[in-house]
Amino acid sequence: MSRLFGTDGVRGLANADLGPELAMSLAATAARVLYERDDSRRRVALVGRDPRVSGEMLDAAVTAGLTSAGADVVRVGVMPTPAVAQLVADTGADLGVMISASHNPMPDNGIKLFAAGGHKLADAIEDEIAARLDENPERPTGEHVGRVREMPEALDRYVTHLLGAVRTSLDGLRVVVDCAHGAAAGVAPEAYRRAGAEVIPLHAEPDGVNINDGVGSTRPELLQRAVVEHAADLGVAHDGDADRCMAVDATGELVDGDRILAVLALAMRDSGELTEDTVVATVMSNLGLHLAMREHGLKLRTTAVGDRYVLEELRSGGFALGGEQSGHIVFPEYATTGDGLLTALRLMDRMVRTGSSLAELASVMTRMPQSLVNVSVADKTAAVNAPAVAEAVANAEAELGEQGRVLLRPSGTEQLVRVMVEAPTADRARITAEQLAEIVGSIR
Repeated sequence: MSRLFGTDGVRGLANADLGPELAMSLAATAARVLYERDDSRRRVALVGRDPRVSGEMLDAAVTAGLTSAGADVVRVGVMPTPAVAQLVADTGADLGVMISASHNPMPDNGIKLFAAGGHKLADAIEDEIAARLDENPERPTGEHVGRVREMPEALDRYVTHLLGAVRTSLDGLRVVVDCAHGAAAGVAPEAYRRAGAEVIPLHAEPDGVNINDGVGSTRPELLQRAVVEHAADLGVAHDGDADRCMAVDATGELVDGDRILAVLALAMRDSGELTEDTVVATVMSNLGLHLAMREHGLKLRTTAVGDRYVLEELRSGGFALGGEQSGHIVFPEYATTGDGLLTALRLMDRMVRTGSSLAELASVMTRMPQSLVNVSVADKTAAVNAPAVAEAVANAEAELGEQGRVLLRPSGTEQLVRVMVEAPTADRARITAEQLAEIVGSIR
């Protein structure tokens, strides 16, 4: 049986897979689990959401669930996911709930839970919450029912926190910011202006249904054109809940999460902030990042795909920087999760400090051509572990040498094996990936 919680909370089609009943039960059960660990005081939970239309319904359900379990609720309204995590830590709250499906289409929604300190819940606690959803415990009554209040100062507190991570005025820098009609719309332009930049907002008019609709970090084409049209120094693209950041240089070329990570790694090395000269990334990061870090004397640790695994490695090793190709970049000194706004500010800070364009900074890494083929199989574990597949992979790796890489990864949710090949040329990567995919698909 698959877990209710994925790598980033509970997610599904709003009002179908994820309806108000499930949202209320999740919230109430999470509050009860926390109470049982320490019932010496009244619990406080922060609740935020992105602007998609179903968020209003799920916000009401989550608030009802929490208060029915005796927790007081502080509602922060439409805010980025990293803002909710940061405010949980800043206010000393016991629990944070973010209602968002991130970069997913508008009909989807999700629920992300944060423990005290703004950290994602441990797998064991998530599993306990899922296992106890059907309980029907006695509920508090009278004065013990939770109360609800708003936090009108939430946005200003979060922006002030962000500005504390930037030590240079961004005066003279022109940036176009694609807010994806999402949670960044009300805060990203404000944060960048207060940092000193000239800001041109793009897709910053959320109406509940236009979130991620052909815009944002997964669809940067309009941003690329806008940067050139406005003669901007760079463009920044966020996703629906603003925990991602992709960038565009002045020529309109996309700068993805791997290249951003490379730029920031060198910046933090130069400032003495990069613990043990080590960067954390996932196994899907481009080979070019590995080669760039090695060339500059830095170490790269890799984890499974998912920012929660990057976070776990950062925390266990005490490292200062990690991220994903998708634009989730984590600075543990300032954030407990990926923060797209913080990433953009640190990237612009590096541009101003060095006097270099984003294109010049991003040239530190040459992206290797990459080909990805999804192969349907009867048994993904058997396919990945088959001797014929292992032999084919070993032969491909020997042929590619240090200028290429092969990765076979079973899907976490489907009977698929993802065959990824990087090589010096796109044709070489594609042909090798197709050859390996054929062998993987033949396993019965």
